[in-house]
Amino acid sequence: MPAKDRYHNAVRHALEADGWTITDDPLPLRVGTRDLYVDLGAERLLAAERGSEKIAVEIKTFGGVSPIASLEQALGQFVLYSDALELLEPERLLFLAVPESVKEFLAEPIGQLLLNKRRLRVLVFSVEKERILQWLPEKS
Repeated sequence: MPAKDRYHNAVRHALEADGWTITDDPLPLRVGTRDLYVDLGAERLLAAERGSEKIAVEIKTFGGVSPIASLEQALGQFVLYSDALELLEPERLLFLAVPESVKEFLAEPIGQLLLNKRRLRVLVFSVEKERILQWLPEKS
């Protein structure tokens, strides 16, 4: 199993504070003979007649050589995990969790390009407060 990201517990606590129940830590996905592990699986009950909402969350710090290199790696992982989830758990949406320090980078044209084309779903969190600050694009 992969090592936990340094912000793993902060994201877990932020999700729980937002009403999510952590169902998997990590969320295992098996595609053929290969095992993948998304950092967290979570579920939140909706109104009785609507059932529940399920998500998977991959945590990224963007602490690499450059923000672009970090984005390229995160985007590749996001695509791979999204495709695996579509096959194995199509009801579950994948989100990339990033600390609020990355929000400024995502506001740049390169980040907006990906968000506007809905290539990424992002959860921005506060490391210090362990709270979700924003869902990008905005959740309905």
